[in-house]
Amino acid sequence: MVLEIATELLDDILSAAERSPGGEICGLLLGSVPRSGFLPASTVPPAETPSLLPRGGRLDEPGMTVVAAVTPCRNIANDPVIRFEIDPIALLAARRAARSGGPRVIGYYHSHPSGDAVPSPRDAMDAAPDGAIWMIVARGQATAWRAVQGGVLHGRFNPVALRVGAVPVTQA
Repeated sequence: MVLEIATELLDDILSAAERSPGGEICGLLLGSVPRSGFLPASTVPPAETPSLLPRGGRLDEPGMTVVAAVTPCRNIANDPVIRFEIDPIALLAARRAARSGGPRVIGYYHSHPSGDAVPSPRDAMDAAPDGAIWMIVARGQATAWRAVQGGVLHGRFNPVALRVGAVPVTQA
Protein backbone atom coordinates (compact mmCIF):
# COMPACT_ATOMS: atom_id res chain seq x y z
CA MET A 1 0.00 0.00 0.00
CA VAL A 2 1.16 3.54 -0.81
CA LEU A 3 -0.05 6.73 0.85
CA GLU A 4 0.36 9.83 -1.31
CA ILE A 5 0.26 13.28 0.28
CA ALA A 6 0.98 16.73 -1.14
CA THR A 7 4.14 18.38 0.11
CA GLU A 8 2.18 21.38 1.40
CA LEU A 9 -0.17 19.17 3.44
CA LEU A 10 2.70 17.30 5.06
CA ASP A 11 4.50 20.60 5.68
CA ASP A 12 1.37 21.90 7.46
CA ILE A 13 1.35 18.86 9.77
CA LEU A 14 5.08 19.04 10.46
CA SER A 15 4.89 22.80 11.15
CA ALA A 16 2.01 22.33 13.59
CA ALA A 17 3.99 19.65 15.42
CA GLU A 18 7.04 21.92 15.60
CA ARG A 19 4.91 24.71 17.08
CA SER A 20 3.66 22.34 19.80
CA PRO A 21 6.73 20.81 21.43
CA GLY A 22 4.91 20.32 24.74
CA GLY A 23 1.93 18.32 23.50
CA GLU A 24 0.72 15.99 20.82
CA ILE A 25 -1.08 17.54 17.88
CA CYS A 26 -3.67 15.53 16.00
CA GLY A 27 -6.05 15.65 13.09
CA LEU A 28 -7.85 13.83 10.33
CA LEU A 29 -6.57 12.57 7.00
CA LEU A 30 -9.23 12.94 4.31
CA GLY A 31 -9.13 11.39 0.89
CA SER A 32 -9.74 8.39 -1.29
CA VAL A 33 -10.38 4.79 -0.36
CA PRO A 34 -7.62 2.50 -1.65
CA ARG A 35 -8.36 0.05 -4.40
CA SER A 36 -7.49 -2.74 -2.00
CA GLY A 37 -7.33 -2.48 1.74
CA PHE A 38 -10.39 -0.96 3.35
CA LEU A 39 -12.93 -2.90 1.28
CA PRO A 40 -13.01 -6.68 0.94
CA ALA A 41 -11.55 -7.62 -2.45
CA SER A 42 -14.90 -8.95 -3.65
CA THR A 43 -16.51 -5.50 -3.27
CA VAL A 44 -13.79 -3.47 -4.98
CA PRO A 45 -15.06 -2.24 -8.36
CA PRO A 46 -12.92 -2.89 -11.44
CA ALA A 47 -11.03 0.14 -12.79
CA GLU A 48 -13.08 0.13 -15.98
CA THR A 49 -16.26 1.05 -14.04
CA PRO A 50 -15.55 4.68 -13.12
CA SER A 51 -19.11 5.31 -11.90
CA LEU A 52 -18.41 2.95 -9.00
CA LEU A 53 -15.06 4.41 -7.99
CA PRO A 54 -14.80 6.24 -4.64
CA ARG A 55 -15.63 9.94 -4.90
CA GLY A 56 -12.42 11.80 -5.57
CA GLY A 57 -10.53 8.51 -5.64
CA ARG A 58 -7.32 8.00 -7.59
CA LEU A 59 -6.65 4.44 -8.54
CA ASP A 60 -3.27 4.96 -10.17
CA GLU A 61 -2.06 1.67 -8.75
CA PRO A 62 -3.46 -1.07 -6.52
CA GLY A 63 -3.37 -0.02 -2.90
CA MET A 64 -2.89 3.70 -3.67
CA THR A 65 -4.46 6.00 -1.11
CA VAL A 66 -4.39 9.76 -1.67
CA VAL A 67 -4.66 12.32 1.11
CA ALA A 68 -6.75 15.10 -0.41
CA ALA A 69 -6.95 17.26 2.72
CA VAL A 70 -6.01 17.36 6.37
CA THR A 71 -8.14 18.73 9.17
CA PRO A 72 -6.33 19.78 12.36
CA CYS A 73 -8.34 18.82 15.45
CA ARG A 74 -8.26 19.71 19.10
CA ASN A 75 -6.49 17.13 21.26
CA ILE A 76 -8.93 16.42 24.09
CA ALA A 77 -6.84 13.73 25.84
CA ASN A 78 -6.56 14.02 29.61
CA ASP A 79 -2.78 14.17 29.22
CA PRO A 80 -2.02 15.65 25.76
CA VAL A 81 1.69 15.63 26.55
CA ILE A 82 1.83 11.85 26.12
CA ARG A 83 -1.26 10.87 24.12
CA PHE A 84 -3.91 12.17 21.78
CA GLU A 85 -7.65 11.95 21.42
CA ILE A 86 -9.32 13.62 18.47
CA ASP A 87 -12.24 15.89 19.33
CA PRO A 88 -15.30 13.72 18.50
CA ILE A 89 -17.23 16.77 17.26
CA ALA A 90 -14.63 17.28 14.50
CA LEU A 91 -14.69 13.59 13.62
CA LEU A 92 -18.49 13.52 13.37
CA ALA A 93 -18.49 16.67 11.25
CA ALA A 94 -15.97 15.13 8.84
CA ARG A 95 -17.99 11.93 8.53
CA ARG A 96 -21.17 13.95 7.94
CA ALA A 97 -19.39 15.93 5.21
CA ALA A 98 -18.26 12.68 3.58
CA ARG A 99 -21.86 11.44 3.46
CA SER A 100 -22.69 14.67 1.62
CA GLY A 101 -20.07 14.03 -1.04
CA GLY A 102 -16.90 15.31 0.61
CA PRO A 103 -13.70 13.32 1.02
CA ARG A 104 -13.77 10.37 3.41
CA VAL A 105 -11.90 10.07 6.69
CA ILE A 106 -9.13 7.66 5.74
CA GLY A 107 -7.12 8.02 8.91
CA TYR A 108 -5.53 10.18 11.55
CA TYR A 109 -2.30 11.96 12.24
CA HIS A 110 -0.59 12.87 15.46
CA SER A 111 2.82 13.86 16.77
CA HIS A 112 5.27 12.37 19.22
CA PRO A 113 6.94 15.52 20.60
CA SER A 114 9.58 13.66 22.58
CA GLY A 115 9.76 10.43 20.64
CA ASP A 116 10.12 8.89 17.25
CA ALA A 117 7.75 8.83 14.27
CA VAL A 118 6.77 5.24 15.08
CA PRO A 119 3.58 4.00 16.75
CA SER A 120 3.97 3.49 20.46
CA PRO A 121 2.53 0.58 22.45
CA ARG A 122 -0.09 3.07 23.67
CA ASP A 123 -1.01 3.91 20.06
CA ALA A 124 -1.47 0.18 19.44
CA MET A 125 -3.82 -0.10 22.43
CA ASP A 126 -5.87 2.86 21.17
CA ALA A 127 -6.05 1.83 17.50
CA ALA A 128 -8.97 -0.19 16.20
CA PRO A 129 -7.93 -2.82 13.62
CA ASP A 130 -10.09 -1.13 10.98
CA GLY A 131 -7.57 -0.50 8.22
CA ALA A 132 -7.33 3.22 8.99
CA ILE A 133 -4.10 5.06 8.22
CA TRP A 134 -2.12 6.43 11.15
CA MET A 135 0.46 9.08 10.24
CA ILE A 136 2.94 9.89 12.98
CA VAL A 137 5.32 12.83 12.94
CA ALA A 138 8.31 13.52 15.15
CA ARG A 139 11.55 15.45 14.80
CA GLY A 140 10.65 16.63 11.29
CA GLN A 141 9.98 13.08 10.10
CA ALA A 142 6.70 11.43 9.08
CA THR A 143 5.74 7.78 8.79
CA ALA A 144 2.49 6.09 7.83
CA TRP A 145 0.96 2.93 9.23
CA ARG A 146 -2.17 0.89 8.73
CA ALA A 147 -4.08 -0.32 11.81
CA VAL A 148 -4.81 -4.03 11.35
CA GLN A 149 -5.32 -7.12 13.45
CA GLY A 150 -1.98 -8.90 13.93
CA GLY A 151 0.18 -6.12 12.47
CA VAL A 152 3.95 -6.48 12.44
CA LEU A 153 4.44 -3.66 14.96
CA HIS A 154 2.87 -4.16 18.39
CA GLY A 155 0.43 -6.62 16.81
CA ARG A 156 -1.52 -3.67 15.40
CA PHE A 157 0.35 -1.72 12.71
CA ASN A 158 1.76 -2.50 9.27
CA PRO A 159 4.03 0.07 7.62
CA VAL A 160 2.72 2.03 4.64
CA ALA A 161 4.96 3.55 1.98
CA LEU A 162 4.69 7.34 2.08
CA ARG A 163 4.94 9.22 -1.22
CA VAL A 164 5.25 12.98 -0.85
CA GLY A 165 4.67 15.19 -3.86
CA ALA A 166 2.31 17.37 -5.81
CA VAL A 167 -1.19 15.91 -5.60
CA PRO A 168 -4.42 17.94 -5.81
CA VAL A 169 -5.16 19.71 -2.55
CA THR A 170 -8.57 20.40 -1.07
CA GLN A 171 -8.96 22.80 1.81
CA ALA A 172 -10.83 21.28 4.74
